[in-house]
Amino acid sequence: MKIITEKEFDKATEKGLVLVDFFATWCGPCRMMAIILEDIAKELEGKVEIYKVDVDNDEKLARKFGILSIPTLIFFENGKVMEKHVGLWQKEDCLDYIGSFLK
Repeated sequence: MKIITEKEFDKATEKGLVLVDFFATWCGPCRMMAIILEDIAKELEGKVEIYKVDVDNDEKLARKFGILSIPTLIFFENGKVMEKHVGLWQKEDCLDYIGSFLK
């Protein structure tokens, strides 16, 4: 999964289904979420793009999306925010949500 910056954000999220993980390197739950997202990225390769944004390096972007707690996952479809999930999300629940867009 690629870590993107504010400069890359709009282009990365403008087309298709995209999941963005707002995280910090020091955050334990964020590290757990990263493992789950790596599995999901492998399972759904070519169907959904998954990117990460480091809130410590991109504070302006985190503020833009109202990130107050991490990890926060935001789903975009063609550039539009579809869902915002705060906290650790179990793999099955995340896959179920993504699957609702792939049908």
